[in-house]
Amino acid sequence: MRLVTYEFWGCVRSGAVVDDWVVDLKRGYAYVLEGRGVPRAVGRAAALLPSSLKEVLEGGRESLSAAAEVVEAARSAFRSEPRLWEGLGIATPLNRVRLWAPVPDPNKIICMGRNYRAHAEEGGGKVPEAPELFAKFANSLVGHDWPIELPAISQEVDYEAELAVIIGRRAKNVSAGDALEYVAGYTILHDVSARDYQLKTSQWLAGKGMDTFGPMGPWIVTSDEIPDPQQLQMKLEIGGQVLQDANTSSMVFSVAESIAFISRVMTLEPGDVISTGTPEGVGFVRKPPIYLKAGDVVNITIDGIGTLSNPVAAPSGAEGAATEPGARVGASR
Repeated sequence: MRLVTYEFWGCVRSGAVVDDWVVDLKRGYAYVLEGRGVPRAVGRAAALLPSSLKEVLEGGRESLSAAAEVVEAARSAFRSEPRLWEGLGIATPLNRVRLWAPVPDPNKIICMGRNYRAHAEEGGGKVPEAPELFAKFANSLVGHDWPIELPAISQEVDYEAELAVIIGRRAKNVSAGDALEYVAGYTILHDVSARDYQLKTSQWLAGKGMDTFGPMGPWIVTSDEIPDPQQLQMKLEIGGQVLQDANTSSMVFSVAESIAFISRVMTLEPGDVISTGTPEGVGFVRKPPIYLKAGDVVNITIDGIGTLSNPVAAPSGAEGAATEPGARVGASR
């Protein structure tokens, strides 16, 4: 399944993408249950498939099973009467909705640094002996086709394509062997990074946590469709130029190892995001450097997931010019 958070006519809902349609999970399930003669169908649908996709994930296997029923019913309906569900207000053409970050309100966005050997080396850093963690926050999250807004205070905004893991059930002290059982699905996260602010200090928060610096999407592909997250090709391109092209098999710490490590540090909850690091090819190490500029469109494609696309916009509402960056004391993420 491809699960989304989407906006249509000012309402934000949880949905599933089926062919070129977005299906409202709650309305779709109510329709399915009513067709079976299930009493209190609307209430049951709202309980299992609420408008918040994070709450859907919190519902666990029962909620995901209900979502799968909606997807199968939609496929059948679209084969026979493709406009019926649109007329009922259940389905909307994909090109008429606005896709938000799939989980716009996660409790945690945990990112991994230097998790590809070649990237660690290109930035002049060492390959970490244990997973290197930092955080982003919900203010960074934007969806597919939303703009990345360049901050007025930075002149060195860089790109980083990453595979992101969406946790599906509470995980504490899990083993690497069991870790993938706790994954709801996978998506793409663009870890936009203001290098001049990231490298001012040994802590990366300022350069990583700016508004719109975490495009995510376009959807979550459920884990049953990606049995091996270590065999996915990932590519980032700007203006037709491929700048990153690598396979997740090159990770230093696999998805399973990363989940196991993090779950020993903190309890992972449904909807939590783990972004697993970027491969080689980032902009600041190139000669000359390549930084994001207004008018760029960044496309990140990962096998089995799709393409996350975001335009780059000039600063808006900023006061004053960019400040002079201080001395750099850290290696690149």
